[in-house]
Amino acid sequence: MSHSDDKCLFCMIVKGTIPCFKVYETEHSLAFLDISPVSEGHTQVIPKYHAVTIADLPDEYLADIGPVVKKVALATGASAYNVLQNNGKIAFQHVDHVHYHVIPKTSEKDGLILNVDVSWPQRKAEKEELAATLEKMKARI
Repeated sequence: MSHSDDKCLFCMIVKGTIPCFKVYETEHSLAFLDISPVSEGHTQVIPKYHAVTIADLPDEYLADIGPVVKKVALATGASAYNVLQNNGKIAFQHVDHVHYHVIPKTSEKDGLILNVDVSWPQRKAEKEELAATLEKMKARI
């Protein structure tokens, strides 16, 4: 592993220090079953490079991980699934290593439980606000 953290749980899994139920692996990515799944087939897909957020992750790892997420999602056999990736503690990131959850959704009661009224607090945005946000984001790209 070219960039790792000896204290990181996921780096230890990549190194083989901690065993896992490996689903799929490439040169840059590793997919393994989540040990506390919210549904059958819940899988973690991680880069083999220690980065806390995707902002810290080299592009070649990001390019590799997308197709791995797709293969894992298809391998679950579920026609519906969530792909979740959190960056930062307030965004619900619990392990400080980039990871994607592939969470099969076979019924309304398994997998990720979302409620548009509770967990998706949408609001009406005026065109002027959206235009200002767009300009700020373009300036940062």
